[in-house]
Amino acid sequence: MCQVFAGQDPHRYEHTTRRLRLNGQSTSIRLENSFWDILDEIAEASDQSTPAFISTLHSEVLELHGEPSNFSSLLRCACLVFLDKKKEDAAVKFAAE
Repeated sequence: MCQVFAGQDPHRYEHTTRRLRLNGQSTSIRLENSFWDILDEIAEASDQSTPAFISTLHSEVLELHGEPSNFSSLLRCACLVFLDKKKEDAAVKFAAE
């Protein structure tokens, strides 16, 4: 069982740092490549660039909850929410067929 997880391509869990602007402030975000891939997919589905999507998300979180204590963790959890929604949408589509 663990070989499924341990045997994955190391590139998936290597970190990449991207520089972008959040509310006009230059910053950098470091995430595992797998999460960047998902964020790129979310942005594309939203017809936005990844930096624009992340900036929009940050603005909305500020408005709803104030400054997040760990924005990188919020991004990772956003990826999980996206994957859950994608799985739910696929199940609904399958049930309709």
